[in-house]
Amino acid sequence: MKKKIACLHAHYSNIQYIQNALTSDELELVHFVDPGLMSRITSDNNFDEGQAKNKVIEQIEWIAQANVEAILITCTNYIALLEEDRLHTSIPIIKIDEPFFSSVCSITEPQVLLFTNPATVEGTMRRLNEFASIQDKPIHIEARVIENTFELIMQGKNEQYVEELSKYIKGILASEKNKKISVAQLSMVESAVKVEQELNVKIGNPLDSLIIHFESLLLN
Repeated sequence: MKKKIACLHAHYSNIQYIQNALTSDELELVHFVDPGLMSRITSDNNFDEGQAKNKVIEQIEWIAQANVEAILITCTNYIALLEEDRLHTSIPIIKIDEPFFSSVCSITEPQVLLFTNPATVEGTMRRLNEFASIQDKPIHIEARVIENTFELIMQGKNEQYVEELSKYIKGILASEKNKKISVAQLSMVESAVKVEQELNVKIGNPLDSLIIHFESLLLN
């Protein structure tokens, strides 16, 4: 019998990445998308963090009533806002960044962690540093935002987005050869894979780590 997994996204573009990566005879994925919360956070000065946290709790508890066995959250901002001790549900919450953090923390060399959405940097880095501290893993990571690119994906200019990111990643590989590179957002995975295939290098991304995590879940 298939395991029914709910997936909560902050943007519709994330559906294809998760659907393609986790398609399995053993899984049924049900997608829930709400870009409105991130829009309110970034554009409405009267919408504070407390209201945002309440909205995330409301969303998770509503999804939990959809007869699912687990909820996967693909937005790092949602994850950073989630206060699990306030949830009135025992359904497991799978956070896309935790398997990724585990992978990142296994690297001892200097790393560059790339973002296109500036709004995700603070929450992601805070959670990454907390994760590394709990795991007692010293990390040497520099977060960088690829400026003026996130609006491309929001405008549906996917090909231009992929090309801009690929060019930026190649620039780092050419000028900073001693550093490992990872991309922090699902929307960046296509660019990372493109560079990997073209240059025969490894670029870390949250999707690879998530696939491995789900494979271990299905074995249990």
